[in-house]
Amino acid sequence: MIYFDNSASTMQKPKEVIKATQEAVFKYTANPGRSGHKASLSTAMQIQNVRSKLKDLFNAENEQQIIFTQNCSMALNLAILGTKKGGGHIVCTENDHNSVLRAVESLKKDNVSFSVAFQSEKGILSLEDIKKEIKPNTYLVICNHMSNVNGDKANIEEIGKFCHENNILFLVDGAQSGGHEEIDMQKCHIDFLTLAPHKGFYAMQGLGVLIARNLDALSPIHFGGTGTNSLELTQPLISPERYEIGTLASQNIISLGAGIDFVWKNFNSIREKLDDLTTFVNYSMSSLPVKIYTTPFNSNGVFAFNIKNEQSSQISTYLDEKWNIATRGGYHCAPMKHKALKTLEQGAVRISFSYFNTISEIQHFLSAIRAYLRKNKIY
Repeated sequence: MIYFDNSASTMQKPKEVIKATQEAVFKYTANPGRSGHKASLSTAMQIQNVRSKLKDLFNAENEQQIIFTQNCSMALNLAILGTKKGGGHIVCTENDHNSVLRAVESLKKDNVSFSVAFQSEKGILSLEDIKKEIKPNTYLVICNHMSNVNGDKANIEEIGKFCHENNILFLVDGAQSGGHEEIDMQKCHIDFLTLAPHKGFYAMQGLGVLIARNLDALSPIHFGGTGTNSLELTQPLISPERYEIGTLASQNIISLGAGIDFVWKNFNSIREKLDDLTTFVNYSMSSLPVKIYTTPFNSNGVFAFNIKNEQSSQISTYLDEKWNIATRGGYHCAPMKHKALKTLEQGAVRISFSYFNTISEIQHFLSAIRAYLRKNKIY
């Protein structure tokens, strides 16, 4: 199979991640933070090491700000629901995922309103787009750093500076950009950053990360055992125990540590590879009778297109069944983005790359598209 669905989850893992995960299955299966024996403490030390790596990579202040969740959607829910202010207002964007949109929609019952900022400039969501939606009672701005549909980006440094100067919390969804883009939380004045380790960090599924620099603004939304203060019926006040309930996914966290090492070591090569692949497919597809939704300057591994009035899911099924190429058709859990792209009727076909994809795989994909166009007398 040629796998072009890396925005959903990376399939091919670096050997370093595979080795670390295998080692974790054999050596680090005791429950961290629940017992005082050596096996438990050993696993806990491995997890603390990953917190330290995340702190350094994203320039957080300390390991207490690193919170592990079940997935990135849960991290977003914690940040959104855990900072709610009745009577307040939230700004989100056209690029946001349903993990954001459904969470803010649910807050309407708590008298929280929200509005959506749409891009005025092709390919980039700017501060001016955000400012149009700001109200006197706005307390939170949520920005998807990189669209999972077509790779559009937000200028998080400018937006973060504005939020900081106006005492507005700033939440960045880094599900697509984490591991691909440099993100300095202090420089960008990010209060909350969410990550999907199984994407840009090539880790195992079943893990999300919330880095919370503004812990004072965050209340827990789930409650349960933490291994500390077990005689108390209230949740502990100290992070990360305040937000991490139950048993952590230790093996997945350890796989993330190896993924961080791999990305850190190869960061420039990864960036160059994604740029080359996206630029090549964009240039090659531009000569065909297809509609392209990815701007040439957003060459970060995500490319979206359609063929006339054909349903995107039909194209993806064709590529899978006839050519063994995995893509994603449909709406990508991002309805506002498809509204902005005017693709609500047919969705879009998305191909998304990782470091392990090649130009020859794209050439095979191009052959498949040309064959489809010829078969349907479009080309």
